[in-house]
Amino acid sequence: MRAVGLALAGALVLGLAGAGYAYWRLDDNIKSVDIDSALGDNRPAKAQVTPAASASAGATPLPTGALNILVLGSDSRSGRANQELGGGDSSGARSDTAMVVHIDAGRTRATVVSIPRDTLVTRPSCPLSSGGSTAVSYNTMFNSAYAMGGPVCAVKTVESITDVRMDHYIEIDFSGFAKLVNALGGVTVTTDQDIDDDKSHLHLGAGTHHLNGTRALALARTRYGIGGGSDLGRIGLQQKLVKALLEQMATTSLLTDPTKLYRVADAVTASLTTDTGLDSLGELMKLGQSLKGLTAGHVKTVMMPVVAAPSDHNRVVAREPAASALWDSLR
Repeated sequence: MRAVGLALAGALVLGLAGAGYAYWRLDDNIKSVDIDSALGDNRPAKAQVTPAASASAGATPLPTGALNILVLGSDSRSGRANQELGGGDSSGARSDTAMVVHIDAGRTRATVVSIPRDTLVTRPSCPLSSGGSTAVSYNTMFNSAYAMGGPVCAVKTVESITDVRMDHYIEIDFSGFAKLVNALGGVTVTTDQDIDDDKSHLHLGAGTHHLNGTRALALARTRYGIGGGSDLGRIGLQQKLVKALLEQMATTSLLTDPTKLYRVADAVTASLTTDTGLDSLGELMKLGQSLKGLTAGHVKTVMMPVVAAPSDHNRVVAREPAASALWDSLR
């Protein structure tokens, strides 16, 4: 989200300077889903968002209230780039990665909560874009929500298990993640153990590595080379990547390098799906600018507390009361 804000803020400057086509292209890249209209009012209460005091009379004040954003990494099979990077069958997509990003009031600190995709949940009935709705499903895997009902069902399922309102939704696919890492010049990550995973085509010795987009994506997806093949070990690697990307952003002078700036902005927007509250350069830029004080050192990464499911030890369920206490802290 900081990448989006910085890149698009620069793109706006470029647009005002005469690169109107570039600005139009970036804005046109963004895809959106009207989640608010689809879900209606039967949702957790919305947090109060307060504007900051403006430094100048003519400036639009940036919001400073707390936010909860559902961020999904989808294993979309659409497009040749996604298929080449490991997309499966062409009939659909799943939420390969799910994180609830809670931004504290003041927007200088954040907590990123990963939800294991193998968590067994009660998936609520979700409206379908074609009409009708899905049936309630009990004891089903969390990532089936996206597969069954897309972003709308993913948001509704997260809200049903957390009782926390998702203020926004952001989704990026395989190729978008890889392109973003490449546009930033790669990302440096330290692994605590050797990784040998033929399925993700990743082989790394323990230590520090500078990864390009393809290898960073493989690291985010690997599971069979660590932790006995569970999704829980993979989540630890994904959280390392979150902080590493923030640190890379901090050391990359995007606003003084128009070419790199445009590559980052194009990579982000071309593979981005948002809710309708974030479906323009202006809205994304405002969000990113409101996070300018957020640094990697002030981002806490955790996983929803889970235990092995009694019905299937290859699956997990929320560990109570710890899971409820975590979600309570984000309201």
